[in-house]
Amino acid sequence: MKSRFFTVIALVLGLLLVIGIMTPPALAAQEIKLTYANFPPAQTFPSVQMERWAKEVEKRTNGKVKVQTFPGGTLLPAKNIFDGVISGTADIGNFAMSYQPGRFPVSEAVDLPMGFQSAKVASLVLYDLIEKYRPKELEKVKIITAFTCPPNDLMTSKPVRSLADLKGMELRVSGTGAEVIKRLGGIPIAMPMSDTPEAIQKGIVKGIVSSLETLKDFNYAAYCPYATEANLFVVSFAVVMNREKWESLPADVKKVIDDMRREQAEWTGDYVDRHTKESLAWSKDKYNHQVFQLSKKDRMEIQKLVQPMLDEYAKRTEAQGVPGKKIVGDVQQLRKKYERKYR
Repeated sequence: MKSRFFTVIALVLGLLLVIGIMTPPALAAQEIKLTYANFPPAQTFPSVQMERWAKEVEKRTNGKVKVQTFPGGTLLPAKNIFDGVISGTADIGNFAMSYQPGRFPVSEAVDLPMGFQSAKVASLVLYDLIEKYRPKELEKVKIITAFTCPPNDLMTSKPVRSLADLKGMELRVSGTGAEVIKRLGGIPIAMPMSDTPEAIQKGIVKGIVSSLETLKDFNYAAYCPYATEANLFVVSFAVVMNREKWESLPADVKKVIDDMRREQAEWTGDYVDRHTKESLAWSKDKYNHQVFQLSKKDRMEIQKLVQPMLDEYAKRTEAQGVPGKKIVGDVQQLRKKYERKYR
């Protein structure tokens, strides 16, 4: 009788599982796996923010979501990440919008020489700009967050104490920065970041234009004993998700990710601003690295020399049906707003 009783119980439980009245734990919380492609090395801030985001999403979904991260271009190279996310090669990807000039006209305004003084302010400006304009160029993906690097400065093998010292100097620079350096009298040279240390040592270039956290992250302090703070421009990044993958997520997971969008932008700006200060202190301690400040006169001259870039952007984008002049005005107003708030 006992044997027959337990057999009946087992059959009933099996039937309940089949019809869905009871669900075993493994089925109740099916794990959602997401792949996240990134192009900079693991120690750099875009990859640090990726790891933070992945851990926070896992924690806030109580382990329901697991994110597999791929730094250093191990899943997709830099210029293929956006299209790779659209095609589904990666579920999520972080990419630099300025690496594809003309493709992302709204965010391109943030990459112009606007005089940002911190990554936190620039990141929040970029985030607000994308929220306001909902750029057509990003319609095929779900925007997860957006942020920028710190303002780009000069790291050189010879001292640059003034704009006059920059004249005729060959510097490794990419994206929008090439035109900035050209207008300031330098000679922009395009080359991979990995080739730059050897090029500096051989005298092919006299330095690099980038944000100063790279003094430590790429050990540029070993090759560039000098830096000049000029707040020339920033590079904008966007983190996006495949649209079909986004639509397939349950509502509670979507809420967690959406709730983190602005928070992640601000966190990233905060993190890399702090890290830049740490890198400068490390560079001074290890290499006796020196940092120069440009005079007020030189800073005003920079604004004068680069203003045509803002005017040309507005004219070009207006011709494409994008309100470039208004976008430039919005960026400038937002910059002032956040600089007052976070000074």
